[in-house]
Amino acid sequence: MSEYLKQFAEPFGYLDFARFGPVSQPVRRVLLREADRLHRHGWDALESLDADTAAAARTAGGLLGCAPHEIAFVGSTSHGLFAAAHAVGAGARSVGGPAPDGTVLVARTDFPGAVYPWLRAAANGGLAVRQLDGPVTVDLVRAHLDDRVRAVAVCAVDAATGYRAPLAAIKELIGPDRILVVDAVQALGAVEFAADAADVLAAGGQKWLRAGWGAAVLMVRDRIADRIGPGLSGWSGVVDPIDAPVHPCPPRPGAVAHTLTNPDGPAVAALGAALALVREEGPGRIEARIGEALGGLLAAARAAGAETGGGPTPDAPYGSPRGTGDPAATGSGIARLRLPGADPAAVHRALTAAGLSTTLRAGWIRLSPHASTDPGTADLLGGTLAHVRRGVRTA
Repeated sequence: MSEYLKQFAEPFGYLDFARFGPVSQPVRRVLLREADRLHRHGWDALESLDADTAAAARTAGGLLGCAPHEIAFVGSTSHGLFAAAHAVGAGARSVGGPAPDGTVLVARTDFPGAVYPWLRAAANGGLAVRQLDGPVTVDLVRAHLDDRVRAVAVCAVDAATGYRAPLAAIKELIGPDRILVVDAVQALGAVEFAADAADVLAAGGQKWLRAGWGAAVLMVRDRIADRIGPGLSGWSGVVDPIDAPVHPCPPRPGAVAHTLTNPDGPAVAALGAALALVREEGPGRIEARIGEALGGLLAAARAAGAETGGGPTPDAPYGSPRGTGDPAATGSGIARLRLPGADPAAVHRALTAAGLSTTLRAGWIRLSPHASTDPGTADLLGGTLAHVRRGVRTA
């Protein structure tokens, strides 16, 4: 067993990392250390937390291909996307309001956390939203692209289907004058993706990064800093807020300009440990192991008579999804299955009773293993599905 895999100890049968990832050993150690530090020390503990935050920013920057000052930490992916939506809206108002240069393209089928920030910003008069019927492909974006479009918001990986968006091709299409905002929570720590295409990116640590809740990466690249405004900026995002004789103060340089307040220090330290683990192992090696685990699960499911969607195929590591019109798009760490003729809720209950942790969504069972998933889980999945299917046939 590799040193990387030794850092994990989730229960056998756990296939729900797209919902929550049990934390790694390094994260556990950091959280215990920080709890002890906060217990035993006073304000002097903040210096150590500040150092941990700076280290986490350097690690995140290394993974995402940006400078540390282009990284800030917020409380969640949703927080980061709300900041992005209001920043884009503030930028639109600065050039004359939402028309003609303030429309954002957003898929109505994306996870709600990636949709509501834009709807709320639009309701507050910051911009206009044009909702697309996903998945977000290059052809779909091209069909809706006009002079009013200021930004495109997309999930790097779709939480329900595992569809991986072609970020590089979308950015190439929309060009440098439009902003690509990426929700990367279902990608970062699981698969390689074109992070360099993202102008703004948000990703929490509670899923594939296995860092727990409380902190998320918010990346805002310098190249678009002059086209957005600090729409949700609080005191932590401005220069000298304590000693200023009057307010408002000018925004701080970098991504921190888009923060409301200081982040949760222990959570950021834990996220930094998780990011370091990914960087040390390499996203490509992690993706390959997840692909192997997912391929074994889907093969067992198909052998038991299940219909499957997403995941690797015999002719490609992750196979292009059919019917998307975008051959550059690939799958991810998420796939799904259903048993023809069987009640999806009953199938999900049977899997849970057998010790398999999955998620039921829209009539499909979602599978999201990690690199540390035991290969024997595929046998348990296949056997359980076969048992359920025999019951359907004899009913």
